[in-house]
Amino acid sequence: MPERDLENSMKTIRRVGLIGAGTMGSGIAISLVEKGIEAVLTDVSAEQLERARAAAASHFGRAVEKGRTTQAAADAALALLKTESGLEAVADTDLVIEAVFEDFDLKVETFKRLMPLLADDTLVATNTSCLRVSDLAAAVDKPGRFLGLHYFSPAQINPLVEVVRGEKTGDETIEAALAFVKAGGKQPLLCKDRWGFAVNRFFCPYTNEADRMLDEGLATTGQIDEVAKEALGVAAGPFLVQNLIKPRINLHAIRNLGPLGPFYAPAAGLVKLGEAEGRFEIEAEPAALPAERRAEIARRLRGAAFLPVLQSLDEGVAAPADIDMGAKQALRFGRPPCALMDELGREEVEAAIAPLCATYGVDKPASLARVGSLVQ
Repeated sequence: MPERDLENSMKTIRRVGLIGAGTMGSGIAISLVEKGIEAVLTDVSAEQLERARAAAASHFGRAVEKGRTTQAAADAALALLKTESGLEAVADTDLVIEAVFEDFDLKVETFKRLMPLLADDTLVATNTSCLRVSDLAAAVDKPGRFLGLHYFSPAQINPLVEVVRGEKTGDETIEAALAFVKAGGKQPLLCKDRWGFAVNRFFCPYTNEADRMLDEGLATTGQIDEVAKEALGVAAGPFLVQNLIKPRINLHAIRNLGPLGPFYAPAAGLVKLGEAEGRFEIEAEPAALPAERRAEIARRLRGAAFLPVLQSLDEGVAAPADIDMGAKQALRFGRPPCALMDELGREEVEAAIAPLCATYGVDKPASLARVGSLVQ
């Protein structure tokens, strides 16, 4: 079979297969058909597929009601969404995106079943949020065509997609993926293959440090959320965000960062709550905290974000400006980490990360020396 001209892949990636019709798979499908790209959504559960179609109909129905689109455009988009129960449905597509549950063995088994069905030039991607793309690539024939395309939830709304280059991912694959992401109306963030990639690498430790402070009784969920809004300029604090994405899912993502060392180990309270599939109780009107306590919470939240960002800069995961773009686009950080470190200065940043380095036996990142000119 002749190789597809990936240089002109914008003309050919018009039909995308999606494996897994859960929250992420259905959200990605909606975002694609909204931009005129046909999406073939498959799942082992007929009920899950029906829910995905209902979610798409609801999404476009609200868009029509609010005047964001016309009924004709909504109908045309919905006509591009196909749902099938077997993997065979995605065989004749230009790109297949795996979006099954964030479990390494499940993903590997999915790719092994998928490979015999695909043409040699079909691009293959994983929507993993934290697992290494290069590890998953072992289950993919011709790994040069394999990469990470990490959409952020809700995928039909969130503008960011991390484009992750695995150790064997080809340049043409990356070029095709970047063009595809832009054609789908998203902002690509090109990053190196490392646990957590560019955004979850610091977002997970940031939420985890909030959970640790709750375990210690330093403050309540509502109080920590209020401090986070000021310290990092976020619209929603770490506990509200964890409830939105579900503590169980955040726990799983944090556990996937385990190979990076003990600093990344999940807080005991999160383990208990996540495994019980519970939610954080957040008081509507948190009591005021003393200034010194607020300052301590702010320092710890910032330090838990700053340390992994500096480590990822040492590893060349992504450029500082791109990390900040991801923080603003995907997480709505009004004060993104690299710009905030430049604003605070090296002395204050070092004071924020020093306790974490001491507690978890971590060397101070070399990129600390660049603070003050990371994005300036």
